[in-house]
Amino acid sequence: MQDFLSVADATPADLEAILDRADDLRLARHAALAAGRSPVTADVLDGRTVALVFEKPSLRTRASFEVGVHELGGATLPMWNTEINLGGRESVSDVARVLARYVQCIVIRTFSHDNLVEMAAAVDVPIVNSLSDHEHPCQALADLQTVRQVFGDLAGRTLAYVGDGNNVAHSLLLAGALAEMHVRVVHPDGYAPDDDVVAAARDLVGEVGSVSTTTDPRAGVEGADVVYTDVWASMGQEAEAAARATAFDGFRVTTDLMDLAADDAIFLHCLPAHRGEEVDAAVIDGPASRVFDQAENRLHAQKALLAHLLGAGHGSSRGTARP
Repeated sequence: MQDFLSVADATPADLEAILDRADDLRLARHAALAAGRSPVTADVLDGRTVALVFEKPSLRTRASFEVGVHELGGATLPMWNTEINLGGRESVSDVARVLARYVQCIVIRTFSHDNLVEMAAAVDVPIVNSLSDHEHPCQALADLQTVRQVFGDLAGRTLAYVGDGNNVAHSLLLAGALAEMHVRVVHPDGYAPDDDVVAAARDLVGEVGSVSTTTDPRAGVEGADVVYTDVWASMGQEAEAAARATAFDGFRVTTDLMDLAADDAIFLHCLPAHRGEEVDAAVIDGPASRVFDQAENRLHAQKALLAHLLGAGHGSSRGTARP
């Protein structure tokens, strides 16, 4: 596992190891803070530097990666697209080649997934997808960690994602399949996840899990352990907001819809949220909601991912750029 462009870059063993370490890091951090100690474990990254490249604005991604790298004993180099003009001022591959001479890992939050693919082809340092138009794999790690935190296991659990078949849905399909969950994507007509992602997820499913799509919110949510939604119009889709609001009518996660899920079901949302649009305030602010645990787990899951890619047993030769 050199890069993390997609959840499918991980094996089931990788995924389990990352989630186990994320849980350990969460517990250790909470214990340290409760005892008034520093949560920094400087030996993991041992002074290595991680570039954070942002084409899109960020709250959770920047905060969780900057804090996480610091707590692992590394340094960050945040870079905004106003400074780089990725693919404009310089080609994507040239940016990657330059950064790879300075840093040991590149984390990028970008519009086009092709930028990640081009970077990964150009350099040997690990490239981490912190969001693209095709996937949101770091979010999916935090999502699965949150589900494990509540239920203790993943295999056989049912996650119903209600909304746009977007990058978040894609990563949930792949991650859930790797974890042998039952993943249902509930979407309006015309907003299904990509067929190739659904097919890839079905190829990853073990003997226990399953992958399905439906346009019926009530059937999709019935009996689910986890009900998940996202905004109807993501960043860059603002011009489609009115049309999407019409298309998604009936796909809001309401208290009535949550009542169809399992009695102990939880609600998840990757945030930011629009209360009264994709979710009722009574749901996201209610007792079933775990959205802020989920947001916190971005920190722990990403620390575990970086430790998996760069930590003990991974020598500094990984930071050598290709000629």
